[in-house]
Amino acid sequence: MPPFFMAAFSVAKMNLFDLHGKVAVVTGGSSGIGLGIAKGLGTAGAVIAIASRDQAKASDALKQLHDAGIDAYSVPCDVTREIEVRSMLTTVFEKHGRMDIVVNNAGTNIRKRAEVLTYAEWRQVLDTNLDSAFHCSSACHAYLKQSGGGKIINIGSMLSIFGSPWAPAYGASKGAIVQLTKSLATAWAQDNIQVNCLLPGWIDTPLTQKARAELEGLNEKVLARTPAKRWGNPDDFAGIAIFLASSASNFVTGAAIPVDGGFSIAMM
Repeated sequence: MPPFFMAAFSVAKMNLFDLHGKVAVVTGGSSGIGLGIAKGLGTAGAVIAIASRDQAKASDALKQLHDAGIDAYSVPCDVTREIEVRSMLTTVFEKHGRMDIVVNNAGTNIRKRAEVLTYAEWRQVLDTNLDSAFHCSSACHAYLKQSGGGKIINIGSMLSIFGSPWAPAYGASKGAIVQLTKSLATAWAQDNIQVNCLLPGWIDTPLTQKARAELEGLNEKVLARTPAKRWGNPDDFAGIAIFLASSASNFVTGAAIPVDGGFSIAMM
């Protein structure tokens, strides 16, 4: 291939991942995986709107994003409340006149076996992990469609495919996220909206740091089973998020992609 065509092809490939001019909403984007995704999308050129009910954490996250040269701001929102989700999305859309990417990342866990988990605790986990993703996806559909199409990235878990005695509510919510992803992907494909799901493995976040403190030997077990021989970190989600948020993934929808260093394919 002549050098001119090689150069043109190289530029075209790079443009596949360019997010300049795009607007992204990241729920739970003030820490952990959400912040890692926000950094990735922002580095690729997207304007980032962090939806968070903890404005102190959001301020810390914004400082990190601004220090990296990323255009970002926060919108207060309790994602378990549908009225707040709709208000937050309306605020973002009216500010920019468009919306292109929505990341449903907000999540929590209560580590208890089913026989001692209360219904109120069950509802707390499902409201945060599952209902919030439904509220946000349902409400953003019209805005993405008006913008000519868009991307929704849901955050599942390895517990979307595995079971755990200490996470009945969390596992149920994350398994449902995968099925919600598939339903939305089939419903909205003709609107040029791609909906995909990431399945994080053992990632070093405040949530898993608490798990290591509560579960003796967890660190050693994770390292022994993970082929990569390390815990993941939030920055490991930047690349896959850019791919799923960009035109590079325009024919990828309904997928559930493990990001786990090989944990889910290793027997021991």
